[in-house]
Amino acid sequence: MTHTHRTSPPAAAADHERPFTGRPRRWAKERDRALRTGHVRDATCTSACEVVLVYERASWGWLAWSVPGDGSRPEVPHQIGVLAPGASCLQRWAVRWLTRRPARYVALAAVPGSLRLSTAGVALVSLLAALIAAGRGVAADVVVPAMLLVLALADHLPGRLDARARVHVRTVEGDRSCRYLRRQSALHTSLVQAAAGSRRHELRRAAEIGRHLLWEAAGLLHSGAPRTVCGELIARERLMLQLAHQVTQIHRHAAGGHTPGTNQTPAPARPVRPHALGAQPPAYPRLRSVPAPLPPKEAFPMPQPGQADPTLEVYLLFAHEPYYPAAAQEINTTVVAAASLLHPRVRQPDGARIHDRLVRGRRPGEIVPLSTLTHELDGGARWPEVGDWERVTEDLLQLVRGHDCDALNLGLPEIARALVCAGPRSEVRTLDPASGKQRVHKPADRVGVLVEVGRHLARAEAGSPLWPGDGLQSPAGSPDAL
Repeated sequence: MTHTHRTSPPAAAADHERPFTGRPRRWAKERDRALRTGHVRDATCTSACEVVLVYERASWGWLAWSVPGDGSRPEVPHQIGVLAPGASCLQRWAVRWLTRRPARYVALAAVPGSLRLSTAGVALVSLLAALIAAGRGVAADVVVPAMLLVLALADHLPGRLDARARVHVRTVEGDRSCRYLRRQSALHTSLVQAAAGSRRHELRRAAEIGRHLLWEAAGLLHSGAPRTVCGELIARERLMLQLAHQVTQIHRHAAGGHTPGTNQTPAPARPVRPHALGAQPPAYPRLRSVPAPLPPKEAFPMPQPGQADPTLEVYLLFAHEPYYPAAAQEINTTVVAAASLLHPRVRQPDGARIHDRLVRGRRPGEIVPLSTLTHELDGGARWPEVGDWERVTEDLLQLVRGHDCDALNLGLPEIARALVCAGPRSEVRTLDPASGKQRVHKPADRVGVLVEVGRHLARAEAGSPLWPGDGLQSPAGSPDAL
């Protein structure tokens, strides 16, 4: 479990505690308009009351505030809308459409009901246009249907556009849900403000991660009650707080005239700690030639008994819950030397048995995902015969985070991580919610991910292989282990 930092978030986190923070005149203007044109919230309101809402737009969506009848500013938004990450310009216009001012209605004296003021205006314009067209000799069987069609579009088109626009946003209502999402949005706003105008990859990456966390939290609240998804909501808020803490630390280091990590010197006989994929790695003095990783295990015959060679440089790749060690770098996948499974702080004899299975029938330099072992063990049915892989990988991750062995720490994208977690013959299908198109990622794409991991491993091992740790036990089946 990662430690939750208790450092206070940046000052921008208080931006959404009240509507239009820092712009009191804007709130006074919107409140006066609401008093003139709509129904404000007071003690006589019931759940059936349709109160007028004041929308405060943001880069990630909006906050909708009700207007109290006593003239005070509300403490909790009535509604929060979150726009999908990576939205296009057209989708951003959808937000502006949904947060437009409400339509005004005019009462009809002759018949019960009311009519949109905009529809009445369109009806008047279309009537004048029809009279002009009729005066110029246009046939009535053309003018009248056209005028009726314009009236129908003016009355029904806004509702259709609303439905299309809501596909790209997730809206949340309710006191508890809005309180939670307001805190998340305030933290995300602080990350965006820290990344604005900065060229630092860490700050931009932190804002990007925070954007996805906000979208996921809105989805959880939109699909169920807060109590049913409490654990997942807490986990996402903890990650957002960690990002805010790391951004605060970066600003403190920048104010001190140095960058994070400049006072950290690696041990003399160890390779430089690798960075996450996508980050700028340090400049190594010289790269030694390391062969590219071999294709996944399914391209070779299944390993046979008696083929284990504990001296091979084989590597284990396993995915885990993401953590953020420094500068908002997400680490969600780790590669360790096979010999790290023999560390005394790894669950034994499970680690030794997995090591024996890992190196059996492999080739030098091969990177073996944990999912490949699962495939070879009849889809995981024979894991109980080998060992508790969950406990072993947890122990390995503790070794890596405690600097008791070397590792290649990776921040794989979602698709790449899904490919290495899937079996060597499995396919990963993705769906673009905007276009509705489906894409199939095949085993060849998985090979490409392993090749890219091999390139990063080659740079990380320049001059020295990954250190598996000290006090290693003897491999299973070796004379020293008997």
